[in-house]
Amino acid sequence: MTRVIGLTGSIAVGKSTVTHYLLTHGYQVVDADKISHDALNPGNSCYEKVKELFGCLNEDGTMNRQALGDIVFKDHQKKEALENIIHPYVIKMIQKAIQECQDDLIFLDIPLLFEVHLEYLCDKILVVYVDEELQLKRLMRRNKIDEEKAKHLIRQQISIEDKKMMGDYVIDNRQNFEDLYQNIEGVLKVLKDETIYE
Repeated sequence: MTRVIGLTGSIAVGKSTVTHYLLTHGYQVVDADKISHDALNPGNSCYEKVKELFGCLNEDGTMNRQALGDIVFKDHQKKEALENIIHPYVIKMIQKAIQECQDDLIFLDIPLLFEVHLEYLCDKILVVYVDEELQLKRLMRRNKIDEEKAKHLIRQQISIEDKKMMGDYVIDNRQNFEDLYQNIEGVLKVLKDETIYE
């Protein structure tokens, strides 16, 4: 029986570094962002629905993601309409990956796991954590934006402090890569031990 581990965090906490470590060490990671990106590729049923509702096509028939993003950023109802098309597809593809997995562990990389209430897909949830001050600094540096813009982006999500409390395990990413990798290995050991004794 495969155990399903949700992997989440907040913007600029270094979750992609953790994902990369897991992938390069032979673990299966399902990337929810990639699935939702693929949902808008021509030929996908979501693409057809979004095309019908929003238009937003480039000359070559591909989805103009920038134009679509601009529309839903300004209009909450349209954002909801888009999510109602894409979210069920993402969930279906995640469930398919879980069913097909032959490993003891599968990780679901879902940045907005708590925000879109997908906890029910997971046996346990792993939160990648940095404190809010460091998160703000990293986001400003990474996106080359000022403090006000960075704070606005951070406020769009549940705070990292709350997520830390909501998770079953926490990977602390406030130090260097070496410490991070040790933290990941520590959590993996616990997960493997739990899997053996279940």
